[in-house]
This record gives sequence, C-alpha cells and structure tokens, in this order.
Amino acid sequence: MTRNLLLNMTANGSLGRDGENLFVVRRGEGPYVEDADGNRYIDGLSGLYCCQLGYSYAEEFATAAAEQLRELCFSPLWSASAHPTAIELAERLAGIAPMDVEHTFFSSGGAEAVESAWKIARKYHTLRGEPRRTKAISRRGAYHGLTIGALSLTDDPALTEPFGPPAIETVFVSNTSRAGQPSEFADDAVFTRHLLAELEGAIVAEGPETIAMLIVEPVQNRGGCITPPDGYWPGLRVLADRYGFLLVADEVITAFGRLGEWFGGDRYDARPDIVTVAKGLTAGYAPMGATLVGAQVAEVINQPGAVLNHGYTFSGHPLSAALALRSLHIVERDRVLDNVRDLQDHLGKRMADLGPLPVVGDVRGAGFFYALELVGDAEDGGFSDAARNALVGDLIPRRLREAGLLARVYNRAAPLLQIAPPLVSDRELLDRIADIIAETLDEASHAIAR
Repeated sequence: MTRNLLLNMTANGSLGRDGENLFVVRRGEGPYVEDADGNRYIDGLSGLYCCQLGYSYAEEFATAAAEQLRELCFSPLWSASAHPTAIELAERLAGIAPMDVEHTFFSSGGAEAVESAWKIARKYHTLRGEPRRTKAISRRGAYHGLTIGALSLTDDPALTEPFGPPAIETVFVSNTSRAGQPSEFADDAVFTRHLLAELEGAIVAEGPETIAMLIVEPVQNRGGCITPPDGYWPGLRVLADRYGFLLVADEVITAFGRLGEWFGGDRYDARPDIVTVAKGLTAGYAPMGATLVGAQVAEVINQPGAVLNHGYTFSGHPLSAALALRSLHIVERDRVLDNVRDLQDHLGKRMADLGPLPVVGDVRGAGFFYALELVGDAEDGGFSDAARNALVGDLIPRRLREAGLLARVYNRAAPLLQIAPPLVSDRELLDRIADIIAETLDEASHAIAR
C-alpha cells in the first residue's frame, strides 16, 4: 500500500511493507474526518492548521473550482503576464492586510512564501545601496519551513544539520516563552524590555548594516503556541526602523482567523513590512502561499528598471486563486472571525482548567490555537526515557485517537499536546475536544503516579 509513497517527516521504513502502521484518511465532513476503516474523528488540528472551515463547504468550493477551470486552467504570472483571478485576489488581500500592502507575490505554500520574503528583502536592500545586509534574525525554536532558505531560518538541529551549512546566515534570539524564566518576567513590561534589549544587543554585535530582516510569528508554533507580551511587536517595529532592517511577520499558521482576526498580528499591534501567508488562505482546498509587501518595500523594488529575479511556475495558479477568493468570501459572509472571537475565551478557559493535572506543566495559546506543555516523572519535571516512550510516545496519542480526536503530540525536547480546531467549531465541539483531552491526560497523570 505504501510502496510508492514517501511521506513527509516520517520514518517511512517503519510503516511496514503493506502499510499496516499507516493512518489513512479517506473523507471529511463538517469538523470530522473518517479513516479507511470508517472510524470518525474530530479534526482537532484542522488538517495541518489549514482546513479553517473544516470540510463543510465542499460543494461551494467544487463549484468555484469548476467555474475557474472551465474559464482558464493555467496562465503564468511571468514576464509581464497575469490573469484576472490572481489580480482580484491580490486586491482582496490588500484590502484586509495589516499594513499598507501594495503588492502580493504568490507561491505554492508557506516555505516558498518565506523564501520569497527573503529574496524580496535582499532585493530591497541591494537596490538601496546596502548589499552587505546578508543576515537574518530569527527566534530560538522557530520553524519557518523546510526548503533550504526557509530551513536556514528554522532553529532545529535535527532538521538543519543533515543538510550542511545554512544558505542564509541567521542569528537566533530568544522567543517569548516564559518557561524557566525569572519570576519578574511575569510582568509584561519587564519581560518585553528584556527581550528587546537582547535583540538590540544581537543587532549591534552582528553589525546593524549586515541585517536584512527579522522574521517572527505572531504566536510561535514550535515550542507550543508561544504568545508575545504586551508591547513586544511595537518594540520590534521601533528596532526595525532604528537599524534599517525589514520586519517580517510569518503568518503561515496565524492568518485568516486562527487568532480571531484576519491576521494574527492584529491582536498584538504588529506593523510588519512583509507578511507571509499560506495554509488557511485556501482553507486547505488547494496549495497556495503568498508574500504580502508593504508600500515602503514595494516603492523600492518597483522602481524603473528593477527586476525581481524570482518566480515559480505555479505562482498564483488560477485554480488556487479562485479557491482562495471563495474561502475569504465564506469567512466574511458566514462571520467566521466572529465565531472565533465569541468562543475563544471559552476554549481558553477549558484549556486553562486542564492546568492542575499533574502531567500538565503549562497552558499557552490564543484564539483557536492552544498547547499544553507536558511534564513527567523526573525531578526537573521532564520525563524519564521509559515514561516518555510509554506516555508521550504511545498512551497519550493512542488514547486521543481511540476517543475520536486528532491532535498533535510532540515527543521531542519539550513534549506538547497541541490543538488548532476548525474555525467553524461550535461550543459543543470545543467542549468535546476539551473533555477528551482531560480524560486522556488524567489517565496519563495516574500512570505517572504509579
């Protein structure tokens, strides 16, 4: 069954020759998916943070797809050529973006959107007579994609080291996690000052004239839905303006409602120069990414004679663009953002209520995006090898699935359980998700105590 298929981020050799260890999803309906054996599950991760609307609008998307394919199946955005659907989508994104967007560069996914942000940043600085700006700043534990350029911005040795030296020289600074931090950092103002001082120190140490861009997620996915303290994003803007580098918001996961706003950065007063998006842009109905470029950057890279030496065959593909427009229309028409805003506090409370469980060390998140940091039986709160393998590697993910919930369980340096349910989830479904997690982690807590 799996002889011809290589899966992403998978030990493919462990699946068995006939795929006996493979989980096969065959259909979706509403917020649920069904496996090859007919078992139904709540999709607690929205596919991979992309099926914002669940699987409720298949007929509407199918109609939009058919109409576009009958009209035009392909036309490149290449060498002074475009097509109406991509033009309309770029205009639509400009209307909802968090800064003065003048242009959108389309790609096929999040990693490509990040690669495009880097190339646009380099082009911007070169055209301004600053070709020495060849470095990026990212944050510890951050993930920005697996293509070679995006991988350079990703802080995960297990992912980066097999591929040699990074293509982009990147400096990593602290993320906004308070885990293990001094008690005074519970105060947002104190913590923000500390983080910004560290960042400014890194900029000065590297040489401000060498920094091209800083890339930050509004809520960092890796490490478990790490939210920023008040004042953090405005402080990033001040430093970007002071030292002349571009501020890039990686909104591949957080855009289009995940945090209750069109763009997650809107919650935190973010004013980036460039924004990368993907995943929820088409609600998972087709692959697409985009790099949104603010007016200051667009003015430079669009000066007469300047050529953006970058492109993809399927950039702004008519089918993907049509489905993205349909997704944005549904989100607005059906008040999907309001649904998240109305229920986010309830979901946050249900997650916070899990905090006292012995196996839960911390609860973090915002909107419909939460993580539980898991702690174990070791003196430092970690897991012994035996407990990690038994609980995080087996019992917790197995019990969640047996109870009918698909969630993400990280069995790595800091074990986590993460959810990102469809944005159309109602109160009853969110309660069921919380109940399943509570039952599972209660069992895990008792297992640790034995």
